Amino acid sequence: MKIGIKTTAEMTRAELLALPVSVDLLTAARAIGMGRTLAYDLARHDSFPVRVLRLGNSYRVPRADLLRYLGESDEQAA
Repeated sequence: MKIGIKTTAEMTRAELLALPVSVDLLTAARAIGMGRTLAYDLARHDSFPVRVLRLGNSYRVPRADLLRYLGESDEQAA
């Protein structure tokens, strides 16, 4: 029995609206309902469904782009 552990379950609306200005790739993947391996594979091939910024060794996804993809308004987060 797993207690209080969320793995790749999609995020709630409240969690989405509470995200910072940019999130790491795994957080964006979780919001979309995608697993880690697929997310990194798509990001490497410029095929992730949302704009991904490569910063050194890490990937970042702008919150506004993620919310737009998911059909949420960024103004609702303010």
